[in-house]
Amino acid sequence: MCGRYSLTTAIDRLLPRLQGELPPQLAEHYAPRPLIRPGEPLLIQRQLQGRLEVSFAVWGLLPAWVKDPADPRRPAPRPINARAETVAEKASFRGPWRHHRCLIPADAFFEQGLRIARSDRAPFWLAGLWERWLGADGSQLDTCCILTTRPNALIAPIHARMPALIPDGLEQAWLAPVHGAELRALEPLLAPWDPAGWQLEPVEPQPLDRQQLSLSLDSP
Repeated sequence: MCGRYSLTTAIDRLLPRLQGELPPQLAEHYAPRPLIRPGEPLLIQRQLQGRLEVSFAVWGLLPAWVKDPADPRRPAPRPINARAETVAEKASFRGPWRHHRCLIPADAFFEQGLRIARSDRAPFWLAGLWERWLGADGSQLDTCCILTTRPNALIAPIHARMPALIPDGLEQAWLAPVHGAELRALEPLLAPWDPAGWQLEPVEPQPLDRQQLSLSLDSP
């Protein structure tokens, strides 16, 4: 799983990685975020109506088919992670997998009190999905989740899952609208990544909050 990550990269290093229209005044209001948690807005890179753009989406994917996310009788699934192996099959994810893939910039993620990052401290792309929920009153909400895969040799001793990463240079291939065989051709990008050039380091333990307990990690 991936339930916490960070984006502390300076804005002058981050902007060259982002493509397309940016959120208003992003450069002026950008601040390093050493701990990003479910339920918070994430910076995402996506393609919308054929154009690249940078936007924000709340971490915890709300499927577009949910009628009323506030209905206590039918709690809406809000998964923060989706398993790469079954993303094309599960009802919450198969639509976003076909049409709404995204990239989430990060410079570390956290597991079992450890910070996992590149040795050179460079940022990287988490593979993600986003979705837009439209309310009957015309309101809309963009949400997202992070794809996870089998652990590599670095992560396997501490956890059974890890976030899938999209290599630099393959951003447009990941974001492009594709179907059928072209969509299946993206699946190898979600395989465990090479741990060379990565490191683990201990961090201060973070308490599990009530919000985290209420979130589903990977719902049907």
